[in-house]
Amino acid sequence: MSLKSDLDGSVKKIYREVWSRRDGQVIPEDSDVKLGNDGVDIDAAILYADMAGSTNLVDSYKAEFAAENYKAFLHCATKIIRAEGGEIRSYDGDRVMGVFIGGSKNTSAVRCALKIHYAVKSIIEPAKKNQYQKTTYNMKHVVGVDNSKVMAIRAGIRGSNDLAWIGKAANHAANHAAKLSNMSDSYPTWISDTVYNSMADEVKYSEGKNMWEARLWTDMNNRKIYRSTYWWKIS
Repeated sequence: MSLKSDLDGSVKKIYREVWSRRDGQVIPEDSDVKLGNDGVDIDAAILYADMAGSTNLVDSYKAEFAAENYKAFLHCATKIIRAEGGEIRSYDGDRVMGVFIGGSKNTSAVRCALKIHYAVKSIIEPAKKNQYQKTTYNMKHVVGVDNSKVMAIRAGIRGSNDLAWIGKAANHAANHAAKLSNMSDSYPTWISDTVYNSMADEVKYSEGKNMWEARLWTDMNNRKIYRSTYWWKIS
């Protein structure tokens, strides 16, 4: 069979095959979703942690130094996501995606974002400066969090596939959480109005003061979003 014939048949099958969808009570693994038109629907908070300025880091410093910063950031972000009850579902270069479900998913995801800020500020930066005392590089990052219904599907081919996430918070075509992680690194944490309105006061206020500044997201039909420079200390 030629490659064109193979692709013709596969694409036609994708479009004509009836979808099987079900509500998920846990964050699905690869093995939970079939390769055909099979989907698992979950209500999730999606977090994207992105190391800002990584292109300049790679272009301006030795590869080993850039790699150490990548590894330090992704290691801390991954450990914090898991410690807050989230599951890692995607790595993309210098960015990691965490998925949170359950009644306190928004609070957990936001606390996770604030802890990642603390890790960069108070763990990674001091360690880097202690090792490389003459470096002028300062790590910057942004974490974006959104919440919506998402559908997990399995995309690719047999032997080479992965889960993809379809929905306002996680769809790679209109990815609000990921787009929030591309916002200005002057504010390390950006969250959607859906997350803000559902999270607990413990991640909303610090000593009675609101930690969040409201903004209108002009690129997304003036959706209301919030940004913060606060962090949550890790013990």
